[in-house]
Amino acid sequence: MYFCSQVYKKSNKLMKQKNFTAGLVQMQVSPDAKDNMKKAASMVKDAAKKGAQVICLPELYRAQYFCQKEDVELFKLAEPVPGPSTELFSEIAKRHKVAIIVPLFERRGPGVYHNSAAVIDKKGKVSGLYRKMHIPDDPAYYEKFYFAPGDLGFKSIETGYGKVGTLICWDQWYPEGARLTALTGAPVLFYPTAIGWHPYEKEQYGVRQRDAWMTVQRGHAVANGIYVAACNRTGFEKTVDTQAGIEFWGSSFICDPQGVILAEAPVDKETTLIAEIDLALLEDIRLNWPFLRDRRIDAYGDITKRFID
Repeated sequence: MYFCSQVYKKSNKLMKQKNFTAGLVQMQVSPDAKDNMKKAASMVKDAAKKGAQVICLPELYRAQYFCQKEDVELFKLAEPVPGPSTELFSEIAKRHKVAIIVPLFERRGPGVYHNSAAVIDKKGKVSGLYRKMHIPDDPAYYEKFYFAPGDLGFKSIETGYGKVGTLICWDQWYPEGARLTALTGAPVLFYPTAIGWHPYEKEQYGVRQRDAWMTVQRGHAVANGIYVAACNRTGFEKTVDTQAGIEFWGSSFICDPQGVILAEAPVDKETTLIAEIDLALLEDIRLNWPFLRDRRIDAYGDITKRFID
């Protein structure tokens, strides 16, 4: 009876979870960290006024995308947790009763840095930290120079409105990360992002690149029966005189568990987006498309191999 009672209590608790409203801040980032913090704070407050309860900022919101080159001086942009960003947004979260996902360049210790996202709950407390697991190394995206791979795993974090999963940018291409995070119980995956076009590629490849980015994340939503909220920056940033720079393609969006776009930002404008995370709809879709039920977990052992020869 004790075991049955505990199972009932847990199930009853899950049934009592309420819908909440997700918000995204799509912003243009300047070379001035203080200005970026001020703008981000203003846009978070605007999203809160529109009814957002869990609000996400874009990846590395506090600085222009510095990974366009390798330069040890740029480690000075990093901050600890707690630090300036978490202190600012903890106060805003507490005052406006919102939860905020704050992506930042984390200084963990001497010589150890991460691309991270601090989740601040509606009481202003840092309730969890996610460190980017997949670290790219592509032209003008030299992240391996700056960031150690995440070591906190894939998880969901409580916000006071409900659990959320947080992955970061390059993570968005990997179905394994989305699946493992979804299995921890979060009804929505937030992807703070800094992705855009190399100007010399845009004409030939731009449409298909952006379409692939949206398609793969909508696929995560469908495959896992989960909401997905991708938060990108917008604007052109050239941090290296001898390089072409990056045109960030904006297009932040929120989609439902069938991949239906509920809200989408333009390519070239700052904006705040909001959409409801409807738990009844999520449950209904999972009951009718029971992908999690039908998984052959007994047959997936080779997924941990680099390649199957």
